Amino acid sequence: MAEGDAIADVMAWVTEAGLAGSSEADLLRGFCERASAAGLPLVRAVVIIDTLHPVHEGRVFRWRRDPSDERAMVEYGRTGEEGGPSADKWRQSPFYHLMQTDQSLLRRNLAKGDPADFLAIADLQAQGQTDYLAVVHRFGADGVIGEMDCVYSSWTTDAPNGFRDDQVDALTQALPALLLAVKCASLGRIAETLVETYLGRDAGRSVLGGRIARGVAERIEAVLWYSDLRSYTRISDTIPPEQIIPFLNDYGEAIISAIHEAGGDVLKLVGDGTLAIFKADDPAAAGRCALRAETLARSNIAAINLRRADEGLPVTAAYLGLHVGEVFYGNIGSRDRLDFTVVGPAVNEVSRIADLCRSTERDTLVSAAFREALHDLDRANLVSVGRYALRGVSRSQDLYTIEREG
Repeated sequence: MAEGDAIADVMAWVTEAGLAGSSEADLLRGFCERASAAGLPLVRAVVIIDTLHPVHEGRVFRWRRDPSDERAMVEYGRTGEEGGPSADKWRQSPFYHLMQTDQSLLRRNLAKGDPADFLAIADLQAQGQTDYLAVVHRFGADGVIGEMDCVYSSWTTDAPNGFRDDQVDALTQALPALLLAVKCASLGRIAETLVETYLGRDAGRSVLGGRIARGVAERIEAVLWYSDLRSYTRISDTIPPEQIIPFLNDYGEAIISAIHEAGGDVLKLVGDGTLAIFKADDPAAAGRCALRAETLARSNIAAINLRRADEGLPVTAAYLGLHVGEVFYGNIGSRDRLDFTVVGPAVNEVSRIADLCRSTERDTLVSAAFREALHDLDRANLVSVGRYALRGVSRSQDLYTIEREG
């Protein structure tokens, strides 16, 4: 690996693979395989990079020379959470030592008597590793995104005398090309995560696909879902302020996960309200998905209520309106601030239908249009609750609810 041509070949491959959009795991595997073929006696390699994600702080990518049951990628939790497993492991790592001492490279040539002064290195020594290299590549200020301010990597060998010095030089010379490609792949993944988290899955994919021109909207037929929480105003006025966000998160998770599991897309969260759509070529299929999401959401909420009641926390239920109609789906807003959402009379109507749950004392109300779109079997449990005027809507509508068994 000390030869310049071998280094150049590995770096050229990484550059092309990065431009082609290879994943971080594929980049690491390809780099290690080519570096090994060029004479670098690698046994294992690890690359760690932070990310922007609602749950995970970052990802670990791993390569092994010999077959292993280890996953090529794992995600880790918040290292800043005091007492958490990720935090404790992080503070005992060579990388933490490098960051605390403002160094970029740590080497322990165990074959030549260097100390195994970190638990991770001692474990590797017990596995027969003879040399360990940890490297931190820091980003410039303009390249920092959230917690993502560097890339960590570690490299080991079981060669009898460890790495030769020229092999270490070759590895450190080739590393920037690999880690730049890894950073680019991670940035693409971050963009995907952010737009899907804040816009919704389908809307996020549309935005990433280039549909960002102001005023560009698609006319679609969709099943519309609008739900909010029973007694939210009263509960939020009576619980300590620090409990409001956990309260909304608990019930938001119950509802949103049900919508996603049933194939829907959440477009907007407004306080305790959730606007979602179910798209399908066949409206009956979309309606069936919405009914499945309703069942899942009720089950999720029941489980959350049991847990929260045991903890002495307030509980609630969801009011839900379901409707079907034609809407415009796309970019709406100003030149400086756009929202990818749905608009049209049907959107206003579904929110008004959900509002009527309170006065009719029903937890779910569906429109006549929604009922008519269903297959006969799916209509079986829908019963009429009468004809109602919807606030701001010119015509009154027949509404139905779900008759529960038992």
